[in-house]
Order: sequence, then C-alpha cells, then structure tokens
Amino acid sequence: MQRHPGLVLSFIILVAILAAFFIFPQNFGLRNSPWRLGLDLVGGSHLIYKIDLTKVPSGDQNSVLNGLRDVIEKRVNLFGVSEPQVFLSRSADGDNLIVELAGIKDIKDAIKTIGETPLLEFKEVQGNGSSTEFITPLFTVNGAQVTLTGRHIKSAQLNFDNTTSKPEVAISFNDEGAGFFEKMTADNVGKPIAIFLDNNLIEAPVVQQKISGGQAVITGSFTLKEAKAMVERFNAGALPAPITLINQQTISATLGTNSLEKALLAGTIGTLLVMIFMVVYYRFFGVFAVAALIIYILLTLGIFKLFSVTMTLAGLAGFILTIGMAVDANILIFERIKEERKKGLAFSSSINEGFKRAWSSIRDSNISTIITAVILYFFTSSFVKGFALTLLIGVLVSMFSAITTTRLLLKAFIKDKPVSKT
Repeated sequence: MQRHPGLVLSFIILVAILAAFFIFPQNFGLRNSPWRLGLDLVGGSHLIYKIDLTKVPSGDQNSVLNGLRDVIEKRVNLFGVSEPQVFLSRSADGDNLIVELAGIKDIKDAIKTIGETPLLEFKEVQGNGSSTEFITPLFTVNGAQVTLTGRHIKSAQLNFDNTTSKPEVAISFNDEGAGFFEKMTADNVGKPIAIFLDNNLIEAPVVQQKISGGQAVITGSFTLKEAKAMVERFNAGALPAPITLINQQTISATLGTNSLEKALLAGTIGTLLVMIFMVVYYRFFGVFAVAALIIYILLTLGIFKLFSVTMTLAGLAGFILTIGMAVDANILIFERIKEERKKGLAFSSSINEGFKRAWSSIRDSNISTIITAVILYFFTSSFVKGFALTLLIGVLVSMFSAITTTRLLLKAFIKDKPVSKT
C-alpha cells in the first residue's frame, strides 16, 4: 500500500462504485433484493403475548423462554411473514413475548399466523367411542409436575418406509423428553397416544412397543402432503409454554414512510453541511475529506444491505452519527498535518507524521465507542440494538476510511515540490 497507493485507492473506489449499484438498483434498471426495513419505517403489526410459566420449573425457565422465542420465529417464517422481529421482555408483572411483523397490515392475519395458544402436547387416550377421554400424564421434575410438550422436541423430519415407501414422521426428543416418552409408551403399549397442536388433535398413533432413546416414528395412512404438514406443525408449533395475546397494535405504513423520508432528509442535509464545512475550512484537504466521506457512506450502506441489517429509525440515527465521527477523525489528522507543515516538513513527511500522531487519539475514542455499542447490543431491547449495530459497523468502517482512504487520497494527489538546483 505504501508503494502503490494509486492502485489500492483505485480498488477501494471500484468497490465503492459497485456498492452504489448494490444500494440503489432502481436508479440503474437493475433488479436486486430490497432493503430490510423495520416496523417503524414500513408499518405492520405489533403483538404482545403473555407467557405462562406456571408449569415450568424455575431452573428451566430461561431455556424455555429462549426456546419459545426461537419456535415463534420459525412459526412466523413458515407462514411467509417477512423479516419478523421476535424478542422477550421480562418485568415485575411477568414474562412477555413481543412480535413485530413488518409489512403485515391486517392484524387479524398476524394473530392467525402465530396463534393465541400454539402449544404442542402429548396425551393418553382412555375409553372408547363417545366416552373417549384425553388425559395429560404428569411427570415429576425437581419436585414440580410437568407434562410432555413441544419444548421436549428437538426436531422432526419426513422419512419414507424402506419396505412400503409410505411417508412417516420421525421425531427426536431431548434428554428429558426421551425419559418422559419412554415412560408414556411403556404405559400405553397397544393404545394410541394423542398429539395436540393448538388444542386440536393432529394425530393419534398406536404405540407398538416401549420406545427408548428419544427417537420415535409416527406411521399411518396419511398422504405425503399430510406428512409434510405434520412435520411443519411439529417444527413450527412445538412451543414449550402457552402464550396469550394481551396487546395488539397496527402501525400505519404512511406513518413509517413519513418517518423514513424525514430521517433521510435530515441525514442528507446534515451530511451536506458537514461537507461544506470541511471544504470551506480546510480547502484542499477538505476536498479529500469529502471524497473519503462519500466512499465511507457507500461502503457502509453496502455492508448494511449485504448482511441484511434491519434498518429502523434508531438504526438510521446510529449511521448518521457515525458520519460526523468519520469526519472528526479527518479533522484530527488534518490539524496534525498542519502542525507538521509549520515545522518545515515536506508534504509527504508531514502526512506520515500527522497520521502517526493522530492515530492514538482516533484509536482510543473509537474503541470506547465500540465498547459502548457492544454493551448496548447485548444488554438492551431490539429498538436500541438497531442503533448499536449500525453504530458499531459505522465506527469500524469510519476507522478504515480515516486511516486508509484519506491517507491514500493524500498520497496519490499531493506530491512534494522538487528542490530547485542553483
């Protein structure tokens, strides 16, 4: 990079141009994946569910809550909802599950997609004919009584019988579920075990023998389509605890569009003012700062879209904040270069010394911001996480822009004046 600054700079500019095509495909007649926008920008449905953990031992509640969140994400994705945001909220009043469905305007469809009590349960069948009863067996764990539910299922998949080629459903239980299922099948050899999803009977296979090892296969007269649907229900509906809808909101797409337009306008105006200030105050150096800033913006937005970062109002705020931080690093560098020039150093030497002396300040300030962004991302809600993620990515790219891009621009276009011979 020291020997061929022009070559490296050309590569960075080329990547920035490709990023521009990737970011703004509608301007070039290209087809590309759309931006991933959050609920506050595109509109949609906001649902809050109350989680019932009364039958879950206290030591298992954290794993149950995490499993619940994962299963709801799978369930929503299964029904084709675009980019759902599912997260947990714990408070003194209890545990809640928050579901944000961007682009879903009909809240009835959203509720139907998730289901108010999507719970998978295994029950014993007693009696015959009209007197048939479904009894939920209880198992004791650490002094608490629990039932065999979806939280004990690791996965389900579609298989085919080696002899008849008929479809069958293979279920894999976790360690605790394997023990419960073994006891349940041992007590019901020759009898059916009923499987309920959302309180609806989906299958009642007859137990042929005691099943050990946590692996079970459901066979029957169902078709391939029915078997696929059963696998989807097991994987998407295997909730470890019941949930009840307690709050629902619909966010208008118009409101989201207005918020997006205002955020983009404010960001554009702020960026232009920063560019004007740099050119007016630093003149020749300011032109390089503006060029580096444009490259920074294109690269950062390209990374956001490439890695499908969900853009929210908070996320946009984090990105806009990093624009100012990127220029701040250039200001430190330019001031150091000016000091070295006053000492009589040549341009090339003053550039090297300026970057060298400014680096420690740039490094320390950005590391503190990175630490803050990481803490915000891992210990806050999804709203703040959007801000933290864009801030973190922006800071990392801004460090590259200030130290690499700006330096290459200066080295490529500023040369020392030749010494006149007398």
